[in-house]
Amino acid sequence: MGLMDGKVALIFGVANKNSIAWGITQRFHEEGATVLLSYAGQVLEKRVKPLAEEIGSDFVMEADVTKDEDLDAVFAAVKEKYGRLDVLVHCVAFARREDMGGRFVDISRDGFALALDISAYSLIAMAKRAEPLMSEGGSIMSLTYYAAEKVMPKYHAMAVAKAALETITRYLAADLGPQGIRVNTISAGPIKTLAAAGVPGFRLMLKFSEKTAPMRALVSQEEVGDTAVYLASDLSAKVTGETIHIDAGYHILGMTISDEELGLLND
Repeated sequence: MGLMDGKVALIFGVANKNSIAWGITQRFHEEGATVLLSYAGQVLEKRVKPLAEEIGSDFVMEADVTKDEDLDAVFAAVKEKYGRLDVLVHCVAFARREDMGGRFVDISRDGFALALDISAYSLIAMAKRAEPLMSEGGSIMSLTYYAAEKVMPKYHAMAVAKAALETITRYLAADLGPQGIRVNTISAGPIKTLAAAGVPGFRLMLKFSEKTAPMRALVSQEEVGDTAVYLASDLSAKVTGETIHIDAGYHILGMTISDEELGLLND
């Protein structure tokens, strides 16, 4: 018996085998869920369809989350084929590279709007369409990052988008709670993904996080998947509006310092 036996889960944002969304997909499949996938852009089709075949999923649809008609088509197809939806996972984020480097004050107006639309507003758009399919309750979740809470170098436009995403999570939780729909977000530590490659200085961020996090470790896609299973299953039946950190404890630190630097302080 799996923790998600009989549940229908729709996941937006699988890009390749290294994406966090794929880690979540694999864990959902292992726990017995029927997993449906949506990806962004034809360029990703050749990567995503083979992954869908690995888990026996025959529901794979392209969708531009900035287009209402694309989202309408995906949710209409879910309704037609399954009649309901139990879990919605939002793993969608984008900001132009030029709006994540340089100085924060130089973020462009249109780049700011684009990052907010794709990375944050899309959760509202998806939730609106998922609600009618979750007549018996359900779970909605997304992926955020610690840059929404504290300043992280070069994260800029995406940091604002993630802060908006966390606020949206709380407001959706309040709005959809009476219908038995839970809404949460997972704040994962840095992971080597296609999206992370676009963050200036990401390799240094990865190395520093491993050296300074209380558990002196990085997080894997599979471990994020474990947390997602918890949020999708009945184990989290009364958990909503939360930002759940899975970052080896990095977010609790008031001062980040490596073991080498700590040794200098002790001298």
